[in-house]
Amino acid sequence: MSEVIIAGVGAVPVGEHWELTLENLASKAMLAAMREAGVMRPQAMYVGNLLASSLSQQANLGGRLASDIGLQGIETFTTEAGEASGAAALRLGYLAIKSGLVESALVVGVEKYTDMVGPEVDGIVAQAADFDFESTQGLTPNGLAGMLMQRYLDLYQAPRAAFSVLPLLAHANAVHNPHAMYRKAIDQAAYDRAPLVCDPLNLYDVAPYADGAAALLLVSDKVLFRSRQVKPVRIASSTISIDALALHDRPDPLAFNAAAQSVLKALQNANLDWDGVSFFELWDAASIYGVLTLEACGFAARGEGWRWLQENDLSSRGRLPLLTMGGNKARGFPLGAAGVYQAVEAVMQLRGQAGGNQVPDVRTAVLQALGGPASTAITHVFTNY
Repeated sequence: MSEVIIAGVGAVPVGEHWELTLENLASKAMLAAMREAGVMRPQAMYVGNLLASSLSQQANLGGRLASDIGLQGIETFTTEAGEASGAAALRLGYLAIKSGLVESALVVGVEKYTDMVGPEVDGIVAQAADFDFESTQGLTPNGLAGMLMQRYLDLYQAPRAAFSVLPLLAHANAVHNPHAMYRKAIDQAAYDRAPLVCDPLNLYDVAPYADGAAALLLVSDKVLFRSRQVKPVRIASSTISIDALALHDRPDPLAFNAAAQSVLKALQNANLDWDGVSFFELWDAASIYGVLTLEACGFAARGEGWRWLQENDLSSRGRLPLLTMGGNKARGFPLGAAGVYQAVEAVMQLRGQAGGNQVPDVRTAVLQALGGPASTAITHVFTNY
């Protein structure tokens, strides 16, 4: 089977892009990735998006975006996996090239969150949850995360302030990310006085929704142009696992089983264990998700993830660097595009282009994206090529 290589990346800064359309955002990212790779006509294109059919009144994004940049005639369609839609598009591109049926594929994640304003937007974002038993009752993604955090606090008696570790880390790392929405560090005092968003989650516990577009140009190793100036990165493995969509259908809502299964398979397929991983880009849509993911991945016992965060150096030079470019919290959370931003940032690390956040002696990266509270978990392993 073919090796899958990331030959080019492109992204626009995450933010509120009132002056740009969804198509404008996607085109900027796609053309940048194609130029960097030197492949101006990929054979296929896969789009990750969650909200466009409702907020932007535009479905069939594959055809719409491909035609915008002159790619009529290629294979293209959109994939949706909740907030993990961008990571799902990347998996499709990986599978297409791994199979040998496609030699070059463009992967783009795009979201135009500001195409609609008002309270109805929360209901549209909540479509990623179970409609019959959650969103129809008024539960939003932040509401679900708040329920899980309150259960965790009640069950394990964890100190509330301990959940500040990931938000403070994310904001410190985002200072050096040119694509980040919030390039400013925060301190414990700022976290402690932040207003509640969904009790017990405060403003710094949740990732801010935003606009954005990021793209990757994937190629088979058979057609890789080794003379290019950019350093290629290999996708060593790609896996996906699912759990019950509704939290009440899970025997233990605090067990992120899909996250555990997905990362275990990804490491096995890449012939790696955690000792061989240079950094881990976990999913911090809410700070409680980061804690539960670390427990699911075996770093800490159940109920001890908050303690592990406090006891370990998670900076770029630490034991296991996390959220090295700011994560969803500080980079900003463009929902269906976030999984592709995560991949672009991991490529920057592996190329040695991460500036003040550069992980030393970097060799491998594990990236995990979650749809909902780990209803879907998609994990990729990247390595130097």
